[in-house]
Amino acid sequence: MSTTAFVSPDDIRTLFAQAMSSMYRTEVPLYGTLVDLVAEINDAVLTDNPALADQLDRNDERARLAQERHGAIRVGTAAELATLGRLFAVMGMHPVGYYDLSVAGVPVHSTAFRPRTAAALAHNPFRVFTSLLRLELIEDPALREQAAQILARRHIFTDECLHLIAQAERDGGLEETEARRFVLAALETFRWHSDATVSLDTYHALSKAHRLIADVVSFRGPHINHLTPRTLDIDAAQAAMLARGIDAKAVVEGPPPRKCPILLRQTSFKALEEEVNFPEDGRSDVGTHTARFGEIEQRGLALTPKGRALYDQLLNQARDAGGAGSTGGDYTTRLANAFAAFPDDHDTLRREGLGYYRYALTEAGRADKAAVGYLPAEALIAAGLATADPIVYEDFLPVSAAGIFQSNLGGEEQRAYAAHANREAFEQALGLKVEDEFGIYQRLQDESLAALRG
Repeated sequence: MSTTAFVSPDDIRTLFAQAMSSMYRTEVPLYGTLVDLVAEINDAVLTDNPALADQLDRNDERARLAQERHGAIRVGTAAELATLGRLFAVMGMHPVGYYDLSVAGVPVHSTAFRPRTAAALAHNPFRVFTSLLRLELIEDPALREQAAQILARRHIFTDECLHLIAQAERDGGLEETEARRFVLAALETFRWHSDATVSLDTYHALSKAHRLIADVVSFRGPHINHLTPRTLDIDAAQAAMLARGIDAKAVVEGPPPRKCPILLRQTSFKALEEEVNFPEDGRSDVGTHTARFGEIEQRGLALTPKGRALYDQLLNQARDAGGAGSTGGDYTTRLANAFAAFPDDHDTLRREGLGYYRYALTEAGRADKAAVGYLPAEALIAAGLATADPIVYEDFLPVSAAGIFQSNLGGEEQRAYAAHANREAFEQALGLKVEDEFGIYQRLQDESLAALRG
């Protein structure tokens, strides 16, 4: 019998998230400012709102709050995407959700690699929004072919990283020394490189097609472009950024402020303009590139398909009013007016089937097993025998993601792409099926309901 002691994927994910955060804090010092700012705000919110603090404690969410991050990375080829999928699997992260950002003028489609079970999420919810460049959306055939050839020549993973991925797949895991080597090797894929692999003229041609294309194609690695801590009050975070002179984006992406937060709200500081060396006939031309930024997020209730349909309807209503999109000066007012139609108390959200909830017995419920055995969940809640807490939304919003990308690619960047959703092509490139996020939330809710009777 084997006595090999493998490190759990959850622990490897935690090691990697910590290493990534340390690296990014060094590369982008303003990210460290955001982390400290968010910690101060979260402490204040929890002090002022004991009920929220109790809810987070009850659902194993408070401990994860300080370490919670999401990152984003953009790759250029199917082979790069497929290998990233294998890399993330070593850390217990799986592709969840398909996002077509071309509808918002960004030539990528994406998924989120993340943990899926309640236990894994409580251990460390680190997730990476991962985008694949849509070369077919480059209109110029010659430039499209040139970009494909540039991408085909690069290798974004170290030999040791590839070796350890294969070893984990073959053996079923990694021992502690190997896991730490894997984290360091994997980190190299996400590291910033100030030396481009294309000439300045080629970079400008790629940028003219779309600045995100230049970001993906022009460097030897994809480099993580942002790392995001989670706040409990994003409006306070936005105000704090502005008060500290941080160049925050104009509007918070996502739904408006609410008593019962839903889905995801995001803001960021503008991308840094960084000096880059471009090779040219044995010498270097110095230019600049903007890609990496800092983001803050606030996560709320995961919505059911019914709730998500209502959300999408109201968001479109707010954005389409007067044809102003999310850039008009009255967007905040339009958004608030539209979302007045979305219920803003948990009893209504739950009873109308708009969101997912985690059910648990109270102390009184645990003492009255007879009542628990026959009363429906709503009756248990009314009688004080059970609680229903919102299940946190762990995923992303394509319109919000595109809005963040656009604001950090120069603000006015927009292409008139039609919607080009192609989940089948994305999954073929990845070599895996992308899991439906609604099924995960439904399972978490069902498991909690079943546990009431256990």
